[in-house]
Amino acid sequence: MSRIKESILVTKPFLPPIEEYYEAMKDIWSSKWLTNNGPKHKKFERCLEDHLEVDNLSLFVNGTLALDLAIKALDLDGEVITTPFTFAATSHVIVSNGLIPVFCDIELNTFNIDPEKIESLITEKTSAILAVHIFGNPANVQKIEEIANKYNLKVIYDAAQAFGVEINGESIANFGYISMFSLHATKVFNSIEGGVLTYKDVSLKEKLELLRNFGYCKGKGPQLVGTNAKMNEFQAIMGLLNLNYYQQEIEKRKDIAKQYREKLKDISGISYLKEQDNIKYNYAYFPIIVTDEFHFSRDELFEKLIKNNIYTKKYYTPLCSNYDSYRDKDILKGHLTNANFLADRVLSLPIYGDLTNQEVDYICNCIFDLSS
Repeated sequence: MSRIKESILVTKPFLPPIEEYYEAMKDIWSSKWLTNNGPKHKKFERCLEDHLEVDNLSLFVNGTLALDLAIKALDLDGEVITTPFTFAATSHVIVSNGLIPVFCDIELNTFNIDPEKIESLITEKTSAILAVHIFGNPANVQKIEEIANKYNLKVIYDAAQAFGVEINGESIANFGYISMFSLHATKVFNSIEGGVLTYKDVSLKEKLELLRNFGYCKGKGPQLVGTNAKMNEFQAIMGLLNLNYYQQEIEKRKDIAKQYREKLKDISGISYLKEQDNIKYNYAYFPIIVTDEFHFSRDELFEKLIKNNIYTKKYYTPLCSNYDSYRDKDILKGHLTNANFLADRVLSLPIYGDLTNQEVDYICNCIFDLSS
């Protein structure tokens, strides 16, 4: 098989037709309203409320600050139980708020926090569970909610990768006390950068809006210690335009995922997450598991694919629980057997709407050729 010349990247951001973006910017030029809760921001917020089927929603400049301010808004203290198998932002916001992350093991069949192992980690200092819908694959929301109710804990969902996902026909944004969605350029739906919080308690809206604007209340000055986390109008119009193309992007990704599943299913040592019938997925990622039956390790496969101009991601290694930056921080760990196992074996393959059938064939053929 001949090596392709053009690199196949792990992801590419979706962009609307440039003419549409130029046209949308004219309103900004006319109004001179660039940020601070402008008309495009307000419209985008309303559209997202409809799209995600929620009553309460706030926008932020990015997902990390959104998650950070969610923790601040809930006045959490002590310990927060979370997963080590996630992007750094999940645990960073716990640590940066002076809280202690307690790392719980994950399920091998979902990559998500294992509810069966949460209770043993709960102490009198536990104030919340911060679970992740990793790769857009929903965590076990029912069991997590049962545990939270039993011990009077807040549940925050890092749904950064799960925009548009549904469980039994219900938007994933409706679970937990607060859910955070990232609208970063690499996500299946983006507003260049951006973050969204959805929440059930309407009284949180005013507090979150204060927190994202230095704690400043018009006519009264700062009412609490906040930061600058406001989404600007240019991000908002990108999000508004991309909403028009979101479902088309999902359908393209769905077809790519189907092609991957069909072509990789018979390769020894390669497996992937199974889809559940009650879940509407967004196909944000396509992770595979490279086990010992494969001819090369995950890291070796990663390097060999690069030599074939295929760029993948080793999500997620190292585990958050093993970060060098936490060595002088207070962190707690359960037995992370499954998390450590998967951290050495999971590889995310390229997936985005513009990926062609020929490119998917090439990727799968390369993996097949390396399997023996």
